[in-house]
Amino acid sequence: MLELVTINNQNYEEIIALRVTEAQRDYVAGNDISLIEAYIALSHGGHAFPFGLYDNGIPVGFLMIGYGVDEDWKDAPAVARDNYSLWRLMIDERYQQRGYGSQAMALALSFLRSEPCGKAACCWVSYDPENRTAARLYSKYGFAETDEYDGNEVIAVKPL
Repeated sequence: MLELVTINNQNYEEIIALRVTEAQRDYVAGNDISLIEAYIALSHGGHAFPFGLYDNGIPVGFLMIGYGVDEDWKDAPAVARDNYSLWRLMIDERYQQRGYGSQAMALALSFLRSEPCGKAACCWVSYDPENRTAARLYSKYGFAETDEYDGNEVIAVKPL
């Protein structure tokens, strides 16, 4: 059964070692970069919740949720202010096509219902417009694309 596990000194190396397929590497940052981005956000007044995705003690993926805008994020899209974001979601290449992405989405939405930073109007996610696998997964969970972009990535929003 998939579970969210907080990243700590005992598990960060195995989370950093997880990889997506070669074809997906242009779509998602490495977990090492994600953890650095979480540190930067936290050290600049932001909120980041990085988790390992574990199935019976085996690391199979990474999930990171954010909230709001930190003082260092100068070009944040309007939807980022006072809302949650599904900042990262990846499943290791060895564990793809086993339903972990859907399970991770259910866990992410459950975490959001706990309102760790308080109430928000929505959760948003951004992804490369060519990443149709991500678009289908997010759509399945109620995210709808908007006309906003975060850099070159399309933004999809789910009301909370």
